[in-house]
Amino acid sequence: MARVVAHLGRPETPQETADRKAESSRRYRSSKTFRNLIAALLVTVGVVLVVVAAVPRGEPVPRPAPDVPALAAELQSDRGRPVLSPSLGEGWRVNQATVEGAGGTEAWTMVYVRSGESGFLRVAQGFDTDEAWVGQVLDGTRATETTDIDGITWDVYRPANPSGTGNISYALATPAGPDYVLVYGDAAPETAALAAASVTSQIEQLREVP
Repeated sequence: MARVVAHLGRPETPQETADRKAESSRRYRSSKTFRNLIAALLVTVGVVLVVVAAVPRGEPVPRPAPDVPALAAELQSDRGRPVLSPSLGEGWRVNQATVEGAGGTEAWTMVYVRSGESGFLRVAQGFDTDEAWVGQVLDGTRATETTDIDGITWDVYRPANPSGTGNISYALATPAGPDYVLVYGDAAPETAALAAASVTSQIEQLREVP
């Protein structure tokens, strides 16, 4: 028996029945697709929250300090001459040790900083160079005096405008055979003298290089 439709007041025709069922099926599929979309979004948000929660928090792991003695030994083998390996004592750590160019000269340069404090000190060995290299690094600053450290005579530099020389306020320099050694930064003169004293034997060896 054909279904009587209230708003028609008569039984549905076969075509009307087919149309009604098709429309009902379409609405069901549309509703199901929407629900699936919402479910997928919820799952995605849940995964993101889990990933974020799993990411470790806290301070990044600090990079290991360069092994200056090992790097110096390797460089010494390549250069065929003594290479500096200074020691500044407790509280100072090296955060960079590399061969870099300054004023057209290659220099083995180590950068030391004091743990938990501001301030730095560089120790550099300029290869096959002279006092002119020191002037280039220190922006033309001239030596004001000399000082004796462990039997080595060092020229003392006090840049009048530290901001123009990379915050360098004090420096020591001395020839070392074919090379030149420069100790410079904004650390106290006593710290610079300590660094200079730690490379005395290597400077003496360099001065014996033909």
